[in-house]
This record gives sequence, C-alpha cells and structure tokens, in this order.
Amino acid sequence: MEMNSWYQMNSEEVMKKLDTSPNGLSTTQHGSRQQEYGKNLLPKKKKITLIKLFFAQFLNALIYVLMAAAFVALVLGEFSDAIFIFLVLLVNAGIGTFQEWKAEEKASALENLIKLRVKIKRNNQISVIDSEDLVPGDVVLMESGNKVPADIRVIDYNNLTVEEAILTGESKAIEKDSSAIKKEDVGVPDQTNMLFAGTTITTGRGTGIVVSTGTGTEIGKIASSLQELETGKAPLVKRMEIFTRKITYIVLAASIVLGIMGYYFGIPVKEIFFFVVAVAVSAIPEGLPIAMTVALSIGGSRMAKRNVIIRKLTAVEGLGSCTFIATDKTGTLTVDQQTARILILPGPTALKVTGEGYNGEGKIVSRGGDEVILDQSIDLQNLLQAVSICNEGNLNYIDDNWSFSGDPIDVALLGLPFKAGTSPGKFQAQIKKVKEVPFESARQFAAVYYEQEGTKELQIAVKGAVEKIKEHIDGEKYAPLLEEAAKHAETGYRIIAVAGGTADKVLPAGELPHLELLGFIALLDPLRPEAAPAVKQCHAAGVQVAMVTGDHPATSLAIAKEVGIANMQEQVITGAELSNIEKTPEKLTDILRTKRVFARVTPQQKQMIVESIRDSGHLIAVTGDGVNDAPALKTANIGVAMGYGTDVAKDTASIIISDNNFASIAAGIEEGRYTYSNLRKIIYLLISTGAAELLTIGLSLAFLLPLPFLPVQLLWLNLVTNGIQDVALAFEAGEKRVMLQPPRKPDEPIFDPLMIKQTLLSAAVIALLAFGLWYHLLNQLHWEEQPARNAVLMLMVLLQNFHTFNCRSETRSAFRIPVKKNLFLLFGVLGAQSLHILALQVPFMQTLLSLNPLPSRHWLYLFLSASLILVAMELFKLLVAKKEVEKQRTFNGRGTIV
Repeated sequence: MEMNSWYQMNSEEVMKKLDTSPNGLSTTQHGSRQQEYGKNLLPKKKKITLIKLFFAQFLNALIYVLMAAAFVALVLGEFSDAIFIFLVLLVNAGIGTFQEWKAEEKASALENLIKLRVKIKRNNQISVIDSEDLVPGDVVLMESGNKVPADIRVIDYNNLTVEEAILTGESKAIEKDSSAIKKEDVGVPDQTNMLFAGTTITTGRGTGIVVSTGTGTEIGKIASSLQELETGKAPLVKRMEIFTRKITYIVLAASIVLGIMGYYFGIPVKEIFFFVVAVAVSAIPEGLPIAMTVALSIGGSRMAKRNVIIRKLTAVEGLGSCTFIATDKTGTLTVDQQTARILILPGPTALKVTGEGYNGEGKIVSRGGDEVILDQSIDLQNLLQAVSICNEGNLNYIDDNWSFSGDPIDVALLGLPFKAGTSPGKFQAQIKKVKEVPFESARQFAAVYYEQEGTKELQIAVKGAVEKIKEHIDGEKYAPLLEEAAKHAETGYRIIAVAGGTADKVLPAGELPHLELLGFIALLDPLRPEAAPAVKQCHAAGVQVAMVTGDHPATSLAIAKEVGIANMQEQVITGAELSNIEKTPEKLTDILRTKRVFARVTPQQKQMIVESIRDSGHLIAVTGDGVNDAPALKTANIGVAMGYGTDVAKDTASIIISDNNFASIAAGIEEGRYTYSNLRKIIYLLISTGAAELLTIGLSLAFLLPLPFLPVQLLWLNLVTNGIQDVALAFEAGEKRVMLQPPRKPDEPIFDPLMIKQTLLSAAVIALLAFGLWYHLLNQLHWEEQPARNAVLMLMVLLQNFHTFNCRSETRSAFRIPVKKNLFLLFGVLGAQSLHILALQVPFMQTLLSLNPLPSRHWLYLFLSASLILVAMELFKLLVAKKEVEKQRTFNGRGTIV
C-alpha cells in the first residue's frame, strides 16, 4: 500500500482510504487483500545449511594459498605433501563448521516476532485469528497484555498505554488516543494515535484499523533495510587478511631467492623446483587455520560460561579489540522496570528507597541512610495508605517468588509498603471502597472514594500527574514540595503526585474536591547494580562507552551520570539536534568526539552514529535488544544482542549476551583479549620456527653446504612440532593485566614492533644453532650427510619444543608461568618429542624420513644445546618487560601491574 501519514488523518478518513468500517472487512475484501499484500510476516532470515557453513570455512586468503600449494604438489607428484595439506584443510573446515553450527543452534529462537492470535471484527462478527492473516483494513480489538500484531491506527480507546521500547528504546509506557496529529513529520515516539507491530499493550483497551502489515510495518521496514547495509568486518578478519597477504609475499619471495641461490650453486633445475615448492609449503604456516579455529573455539566456550554466546567465531576476539562501545539504555544498563527511588513528603522530608524492580525487596531510608520506622512517620503512613488503596495492580510474595500483574506504575507503588515492613493488603483491609475512578490519560489521575473502618466519613485517595493534582491543592502551602518535585523531574525522574482528604460526596468522574498533598513519588527505571562497575572496567581497559537511546534526554543523562558514562549536560545530544547536522559529515564527526549520550534518536540515526564512529577509525561494538537496534548492530564491527531481545536483533548480531547483563560485555572484552593474546602466541611460534627453517637453509646454501633438510623432513618437522604445540598454546589461561592495558589501535597489525623483534631474534638463534651444528658435523667432524641431517633434525625438534615455552608470554618469564595452568602444552611438547623419538625407531619411518636412532649421549648434548633458545629469549624478555611495565604505569594513570 502506498505510503500514507495515517497519524495525520482522522478516523473517518482512515476508514475511507482503506475502504473499511467499524464492522470490519467482508470475507471477499479480506481474500482479495490477502492476495495483494500477502501474509503478515516479517522477512525471515534464510537459515544457512551445513554444506554452506562447511564451504564458507574455505573463504580465507591463507586457505587459498594452501590450496594452491597442494595442487602444485599434486601436479609435481609430491603426493605426501598434497595429502597432508588437504588433510589440514579438511580438519580446519570440520572444526569451524561444527563450532559455528553449534553456535547457530544456541542462538536460534522464535523467528516469528509478530505471529500470534488476535481478536478482530470481520463481517460485523468478532473472531480470533492468526495475526499472519491480517490485512490492511482489518478492525482489531486490543487489551492490556496483548502484543500488537501490525501497524494500527487507533479509532477508539480507554486508558490505552503501550510499551514501545523495542522501537524507540524508551521504557516509559506511551499514552495513546485517537485524535489526529496535524503536525508534519512526527516520529514514531510521538505518533500517539498509532500502535506498532511488536509493541505491547500495558493498560486499557483499544480498537484500531490495520494500516500496514508484514514488511510495510515499522518493524518490517527495519528488518528489510538490514539486507542493504554494509556489515562491519570483525577486527580479527581485518588483521588476518593483512597478515596473510604479507606472509604469503614474504614466503614466496624467500622461496624464489633460495631457488636462485640453489641454481647458482649448481643444483639441477628439477630438484630446485621440487625443493622450492617443499620449502614454500613448509614455511607457510599451514597449521595456523586449525590453531586459529581451535583458539577461537576455546575462547567461545570460555565466553559461553560467562553468558556470552558467540554466533560467528571471528567475533570471539572482536570484543577484545573494540575501542568503543555504543550501548542502549533500557534493559541493558537498566532493569527495564519502573521503581520508586525517592519519596518527597510534607515536613519537608525526602526519603530514599532502595531495591529495584517489581518486587518488595529493599528499604525506605532517610538521606543519612537510617531505616525509617513506619510507626514513627505519620506522613509516610498516609502516603503508603493512599497508594495501596488507589491502585489497580497486584504484587504478591508466594512460594519465595514475587508475582505481579497490572499497570507497571501501580505495581511499582505496591512495592513501597513491603519495603516499609508492612503490606498493601493491611491498608486495603482497613477500608471499604465506595467508588473507583480508574486512570485515563484525558483525566490524568485515578481516585478511590472510601470509608475508613469503623467510620462513615467519606474520604478520597488520589494519584496522578503533578499538573492535575496541583489544581486541587493549596499551591502556596506546598510550594517547597512542588519545587523539589520539579527539580527531580528535570533530572529524569517520573513524578507521581499523591493526595487525599475528606469529601462531602462522590463527584463525577472528571472532578475532584479540594485535596491535601500527601507527597510525591519519584520513579526511575533503575540501573543494574553491576552496570556501573562494568562501565568502569571498560574505561580502565581504555574502551570508550556511549549511550544511544530513544529515551528522554533528562532520563538518559541521569542514568549516564549514575553509571559513569557522562557527567554534564554538554555531553548530551538529541535526535532533533542531530537532524540539523546529518548532512555535514565533518561536523558530525567532531560532534561525536565530545558526546556520550545520544537521546531521542531514531533507528536510522543510531545506525548513522555507529557508521560515523566506525569510519572515524574506531572498532565499535554496539549493544541492543530491540528491532530499532538491528541496523546499528549490523553496521558495527561487533553487534551484541541481549538474550531477552527480539529475534531480529539476535539474528543480526554476532554475539548474544544470554543474561542481559552489561557486566558480561566487560567479561567478553577480557576473554576476547585473552583469545587474541593466544592467537599472537600461536602466530609467533609458527612464523619464528618457519623463518628459522628458511634461514637455516639459506645459510647452508650461502656457505656452499648441502641442504640440511629433505623436503619430507621439513613436512615432518612442521607436523610433529607445530602441528601439536601450536594448538596447545590455544589453551593458555591468559594474563590478568590485559584489562589494565589500552586497546590495540584499530590499524595495528598482528606483527607489531614487539612481535617483529622477538620473531627475528628467536628465528636467528634457532637458525644459528641448527646451522652451527650442521657446519660442525660436516666440516669439522666430517660426518656423512644422512646422520648429520638426522642430528640436525632432532636439534630442530628440541629447539621448537623449548621455544614453545617462550611463546607462553611475550614479556613474562617462562619460569614465572606455572606449567599446571596449561597441562595441554606440557603434554603437547612431550608428545611431539616422543613422536619424533618413535619415528627414529620404526623401520617404515626411518625409510620415509631417512632417519636413524640417536645414542642417548647425543640426545643429551642436543637437549642442552637447544635450551639456549630459552636462555636467549629470557634475556630479551628481561629487557623488554621493563619497558612494558613503564608503559603500563603511564596508561592514563590507571591500574597496577599484577
């Protein structure tokens, strides 16, 4: 259906436009419109098949290089090399497929957000149908507790309020009416005569006409737009793409140089060609895809234990790399339950209320923190009696659990008597209700006429909007209270006025007698108790945090101050203010540097904010739970959905926080940094040992010596050492101080200066020790080539065994990291050495690898020689660690080294 500003039309215009009436559509009309508009369903994400997941594992530049090498080896008849590489690729694809399939199964939830049963009027008959059968023009009957099945124009209502947080991010229920809004370009939060698909009716009843279904709804538009958005790449993907290109070029260049050197020294062309291919295959870290997948899988499993579900393996490291978190407010930083926080009583006296949520847990205390005794405060008694009597909600403590129903504000007020050490029921039992006046938005108050037990005096209890109650009290008498209530309203609190008094008679529903003000109750969707420490931990880790919400600016700033995201009004910007600068990207970028609270923003603006922050150089993680968050989740480098949120948000995100706890994000950052640290260790081991092999061969050619390794020995060397030990490094527990270090720069490569230094040094030491032995055996002891190769190969295995312990930390001594923290590594090293010793004894392996058993004393000499790599790197760490400690101490003046 063509776009219409339904909220600008009156009810008659809407019905005329849609060719319908209060009696509903006819069966014929419904049938023709069902064919025209289709089912009332959101676009479903096509479920990825196991086969597609499997083949997706091969979409990696390093995999392409390995596949090319395997095919070359196959063509040249090097079947053992080709089989080994293909086996590596299959194992890697299998592990990756299993992990991502398992993650998808965990993350899958109800896909039909708006598929439910709904009451309609059709052919002037009321019936209940599946919401997917709704069409534009249908007349829908709604009541409290219902989920809205489509976009609906309200034509009749009674005390109708709706919670629209999934679209607007605002936790406060919106009052609805049927009046046409004549203003131009009113946003979703201000379309008070519209109901939107996926939102929930909190109070009252209403009748409306369906104006949009499926993809035409506000939810549908957002879900459809996700297909057109560019997805931000995970940090690990970016870094690995750069790393893979560089390492490929280096290995190919080194292989060509060795080939030229071999030709220059008279080695036959055919042998050179075979050898260069073997060197290239052995030097390319073919074990990296498997090791990386295992490391990410382990990180994903550890995160799952901390309530962080990973849907894409590359996202495991993503949180650890992020430099900026854009979080929503409602349900993420707050509990999404209105709670009384301050009581403003005559006297004047202001009391604080502890606890949060729809329950009676907590206390009423003075500003000094002393618990208030109910019997000693007649003002508090009067207030609690009024809110207990004038209340349509229910709150009960049954079987060690709190249960509630009714309007959220009523439920929140019922928690107050419990916190004062009594219950609403005790107040209610002492009176006899004469007449109830339910709350309606037009009246702005609710009232109950009652008689106190043992008397016939007619009394009244009233609660409602401050402006309305103010009309019926002595304003001068209560001026200080009114002033204090206004101050709290300005800081984001929702203020409920409570009044009472005697009445001569029951007045008509819209009228009130003169009242005595009993006090004000300031309510707020309270902060999750763990949110502030989590934000503080993110700041300590050098990660910036901003709030992006559809809620009111004052409310947003109040929460931001409490959680530690912002501390002044200048750090707040609204969606309306953003609209004026959206067309000037340079100015927008400057604005985003200084703002930390983005309030009253639309979904499109949130996506624009995220895109601008991402394009400015940040690696940004975005949290969200509603449909309105989905575009931003997809645009971000890392999308983080809350577990209780909508399926649209979960399907878009790469990470899901199952316990809806912002603290889990801090835990995810920590685990992500551990995972990245382990990946660096693996890469350090693979590249340094591969470089050592190339350098050993190059030195041999330069000194006119025979090649120290046969091609098959190079392949065996990588299989028996790196094939086991690199995977074992993925199980490292991580160093706690990672959360006191600044985040890595977004453009920082995997090979930073520290990695380059330690790689070059360790490769040089290993190569010099191996070449030194090779030169000594051939030129000084005059050994034959075969036994000399046998000894050099054993030395290289031992060197890589020792070097694995160096790789456990880039700055800490290997002797300061307990072996028991990673027994997999110990068993991996022992296993690698045992396999090589076994190969020396088995006739088949002796023939295949040209090996012979070594005398025990020779093994001991080689063992002691190999330990020199440990000594060399310990000295290097001693020098580097000092610089790292100094850098740590100057990081923003925060944290201490552990």
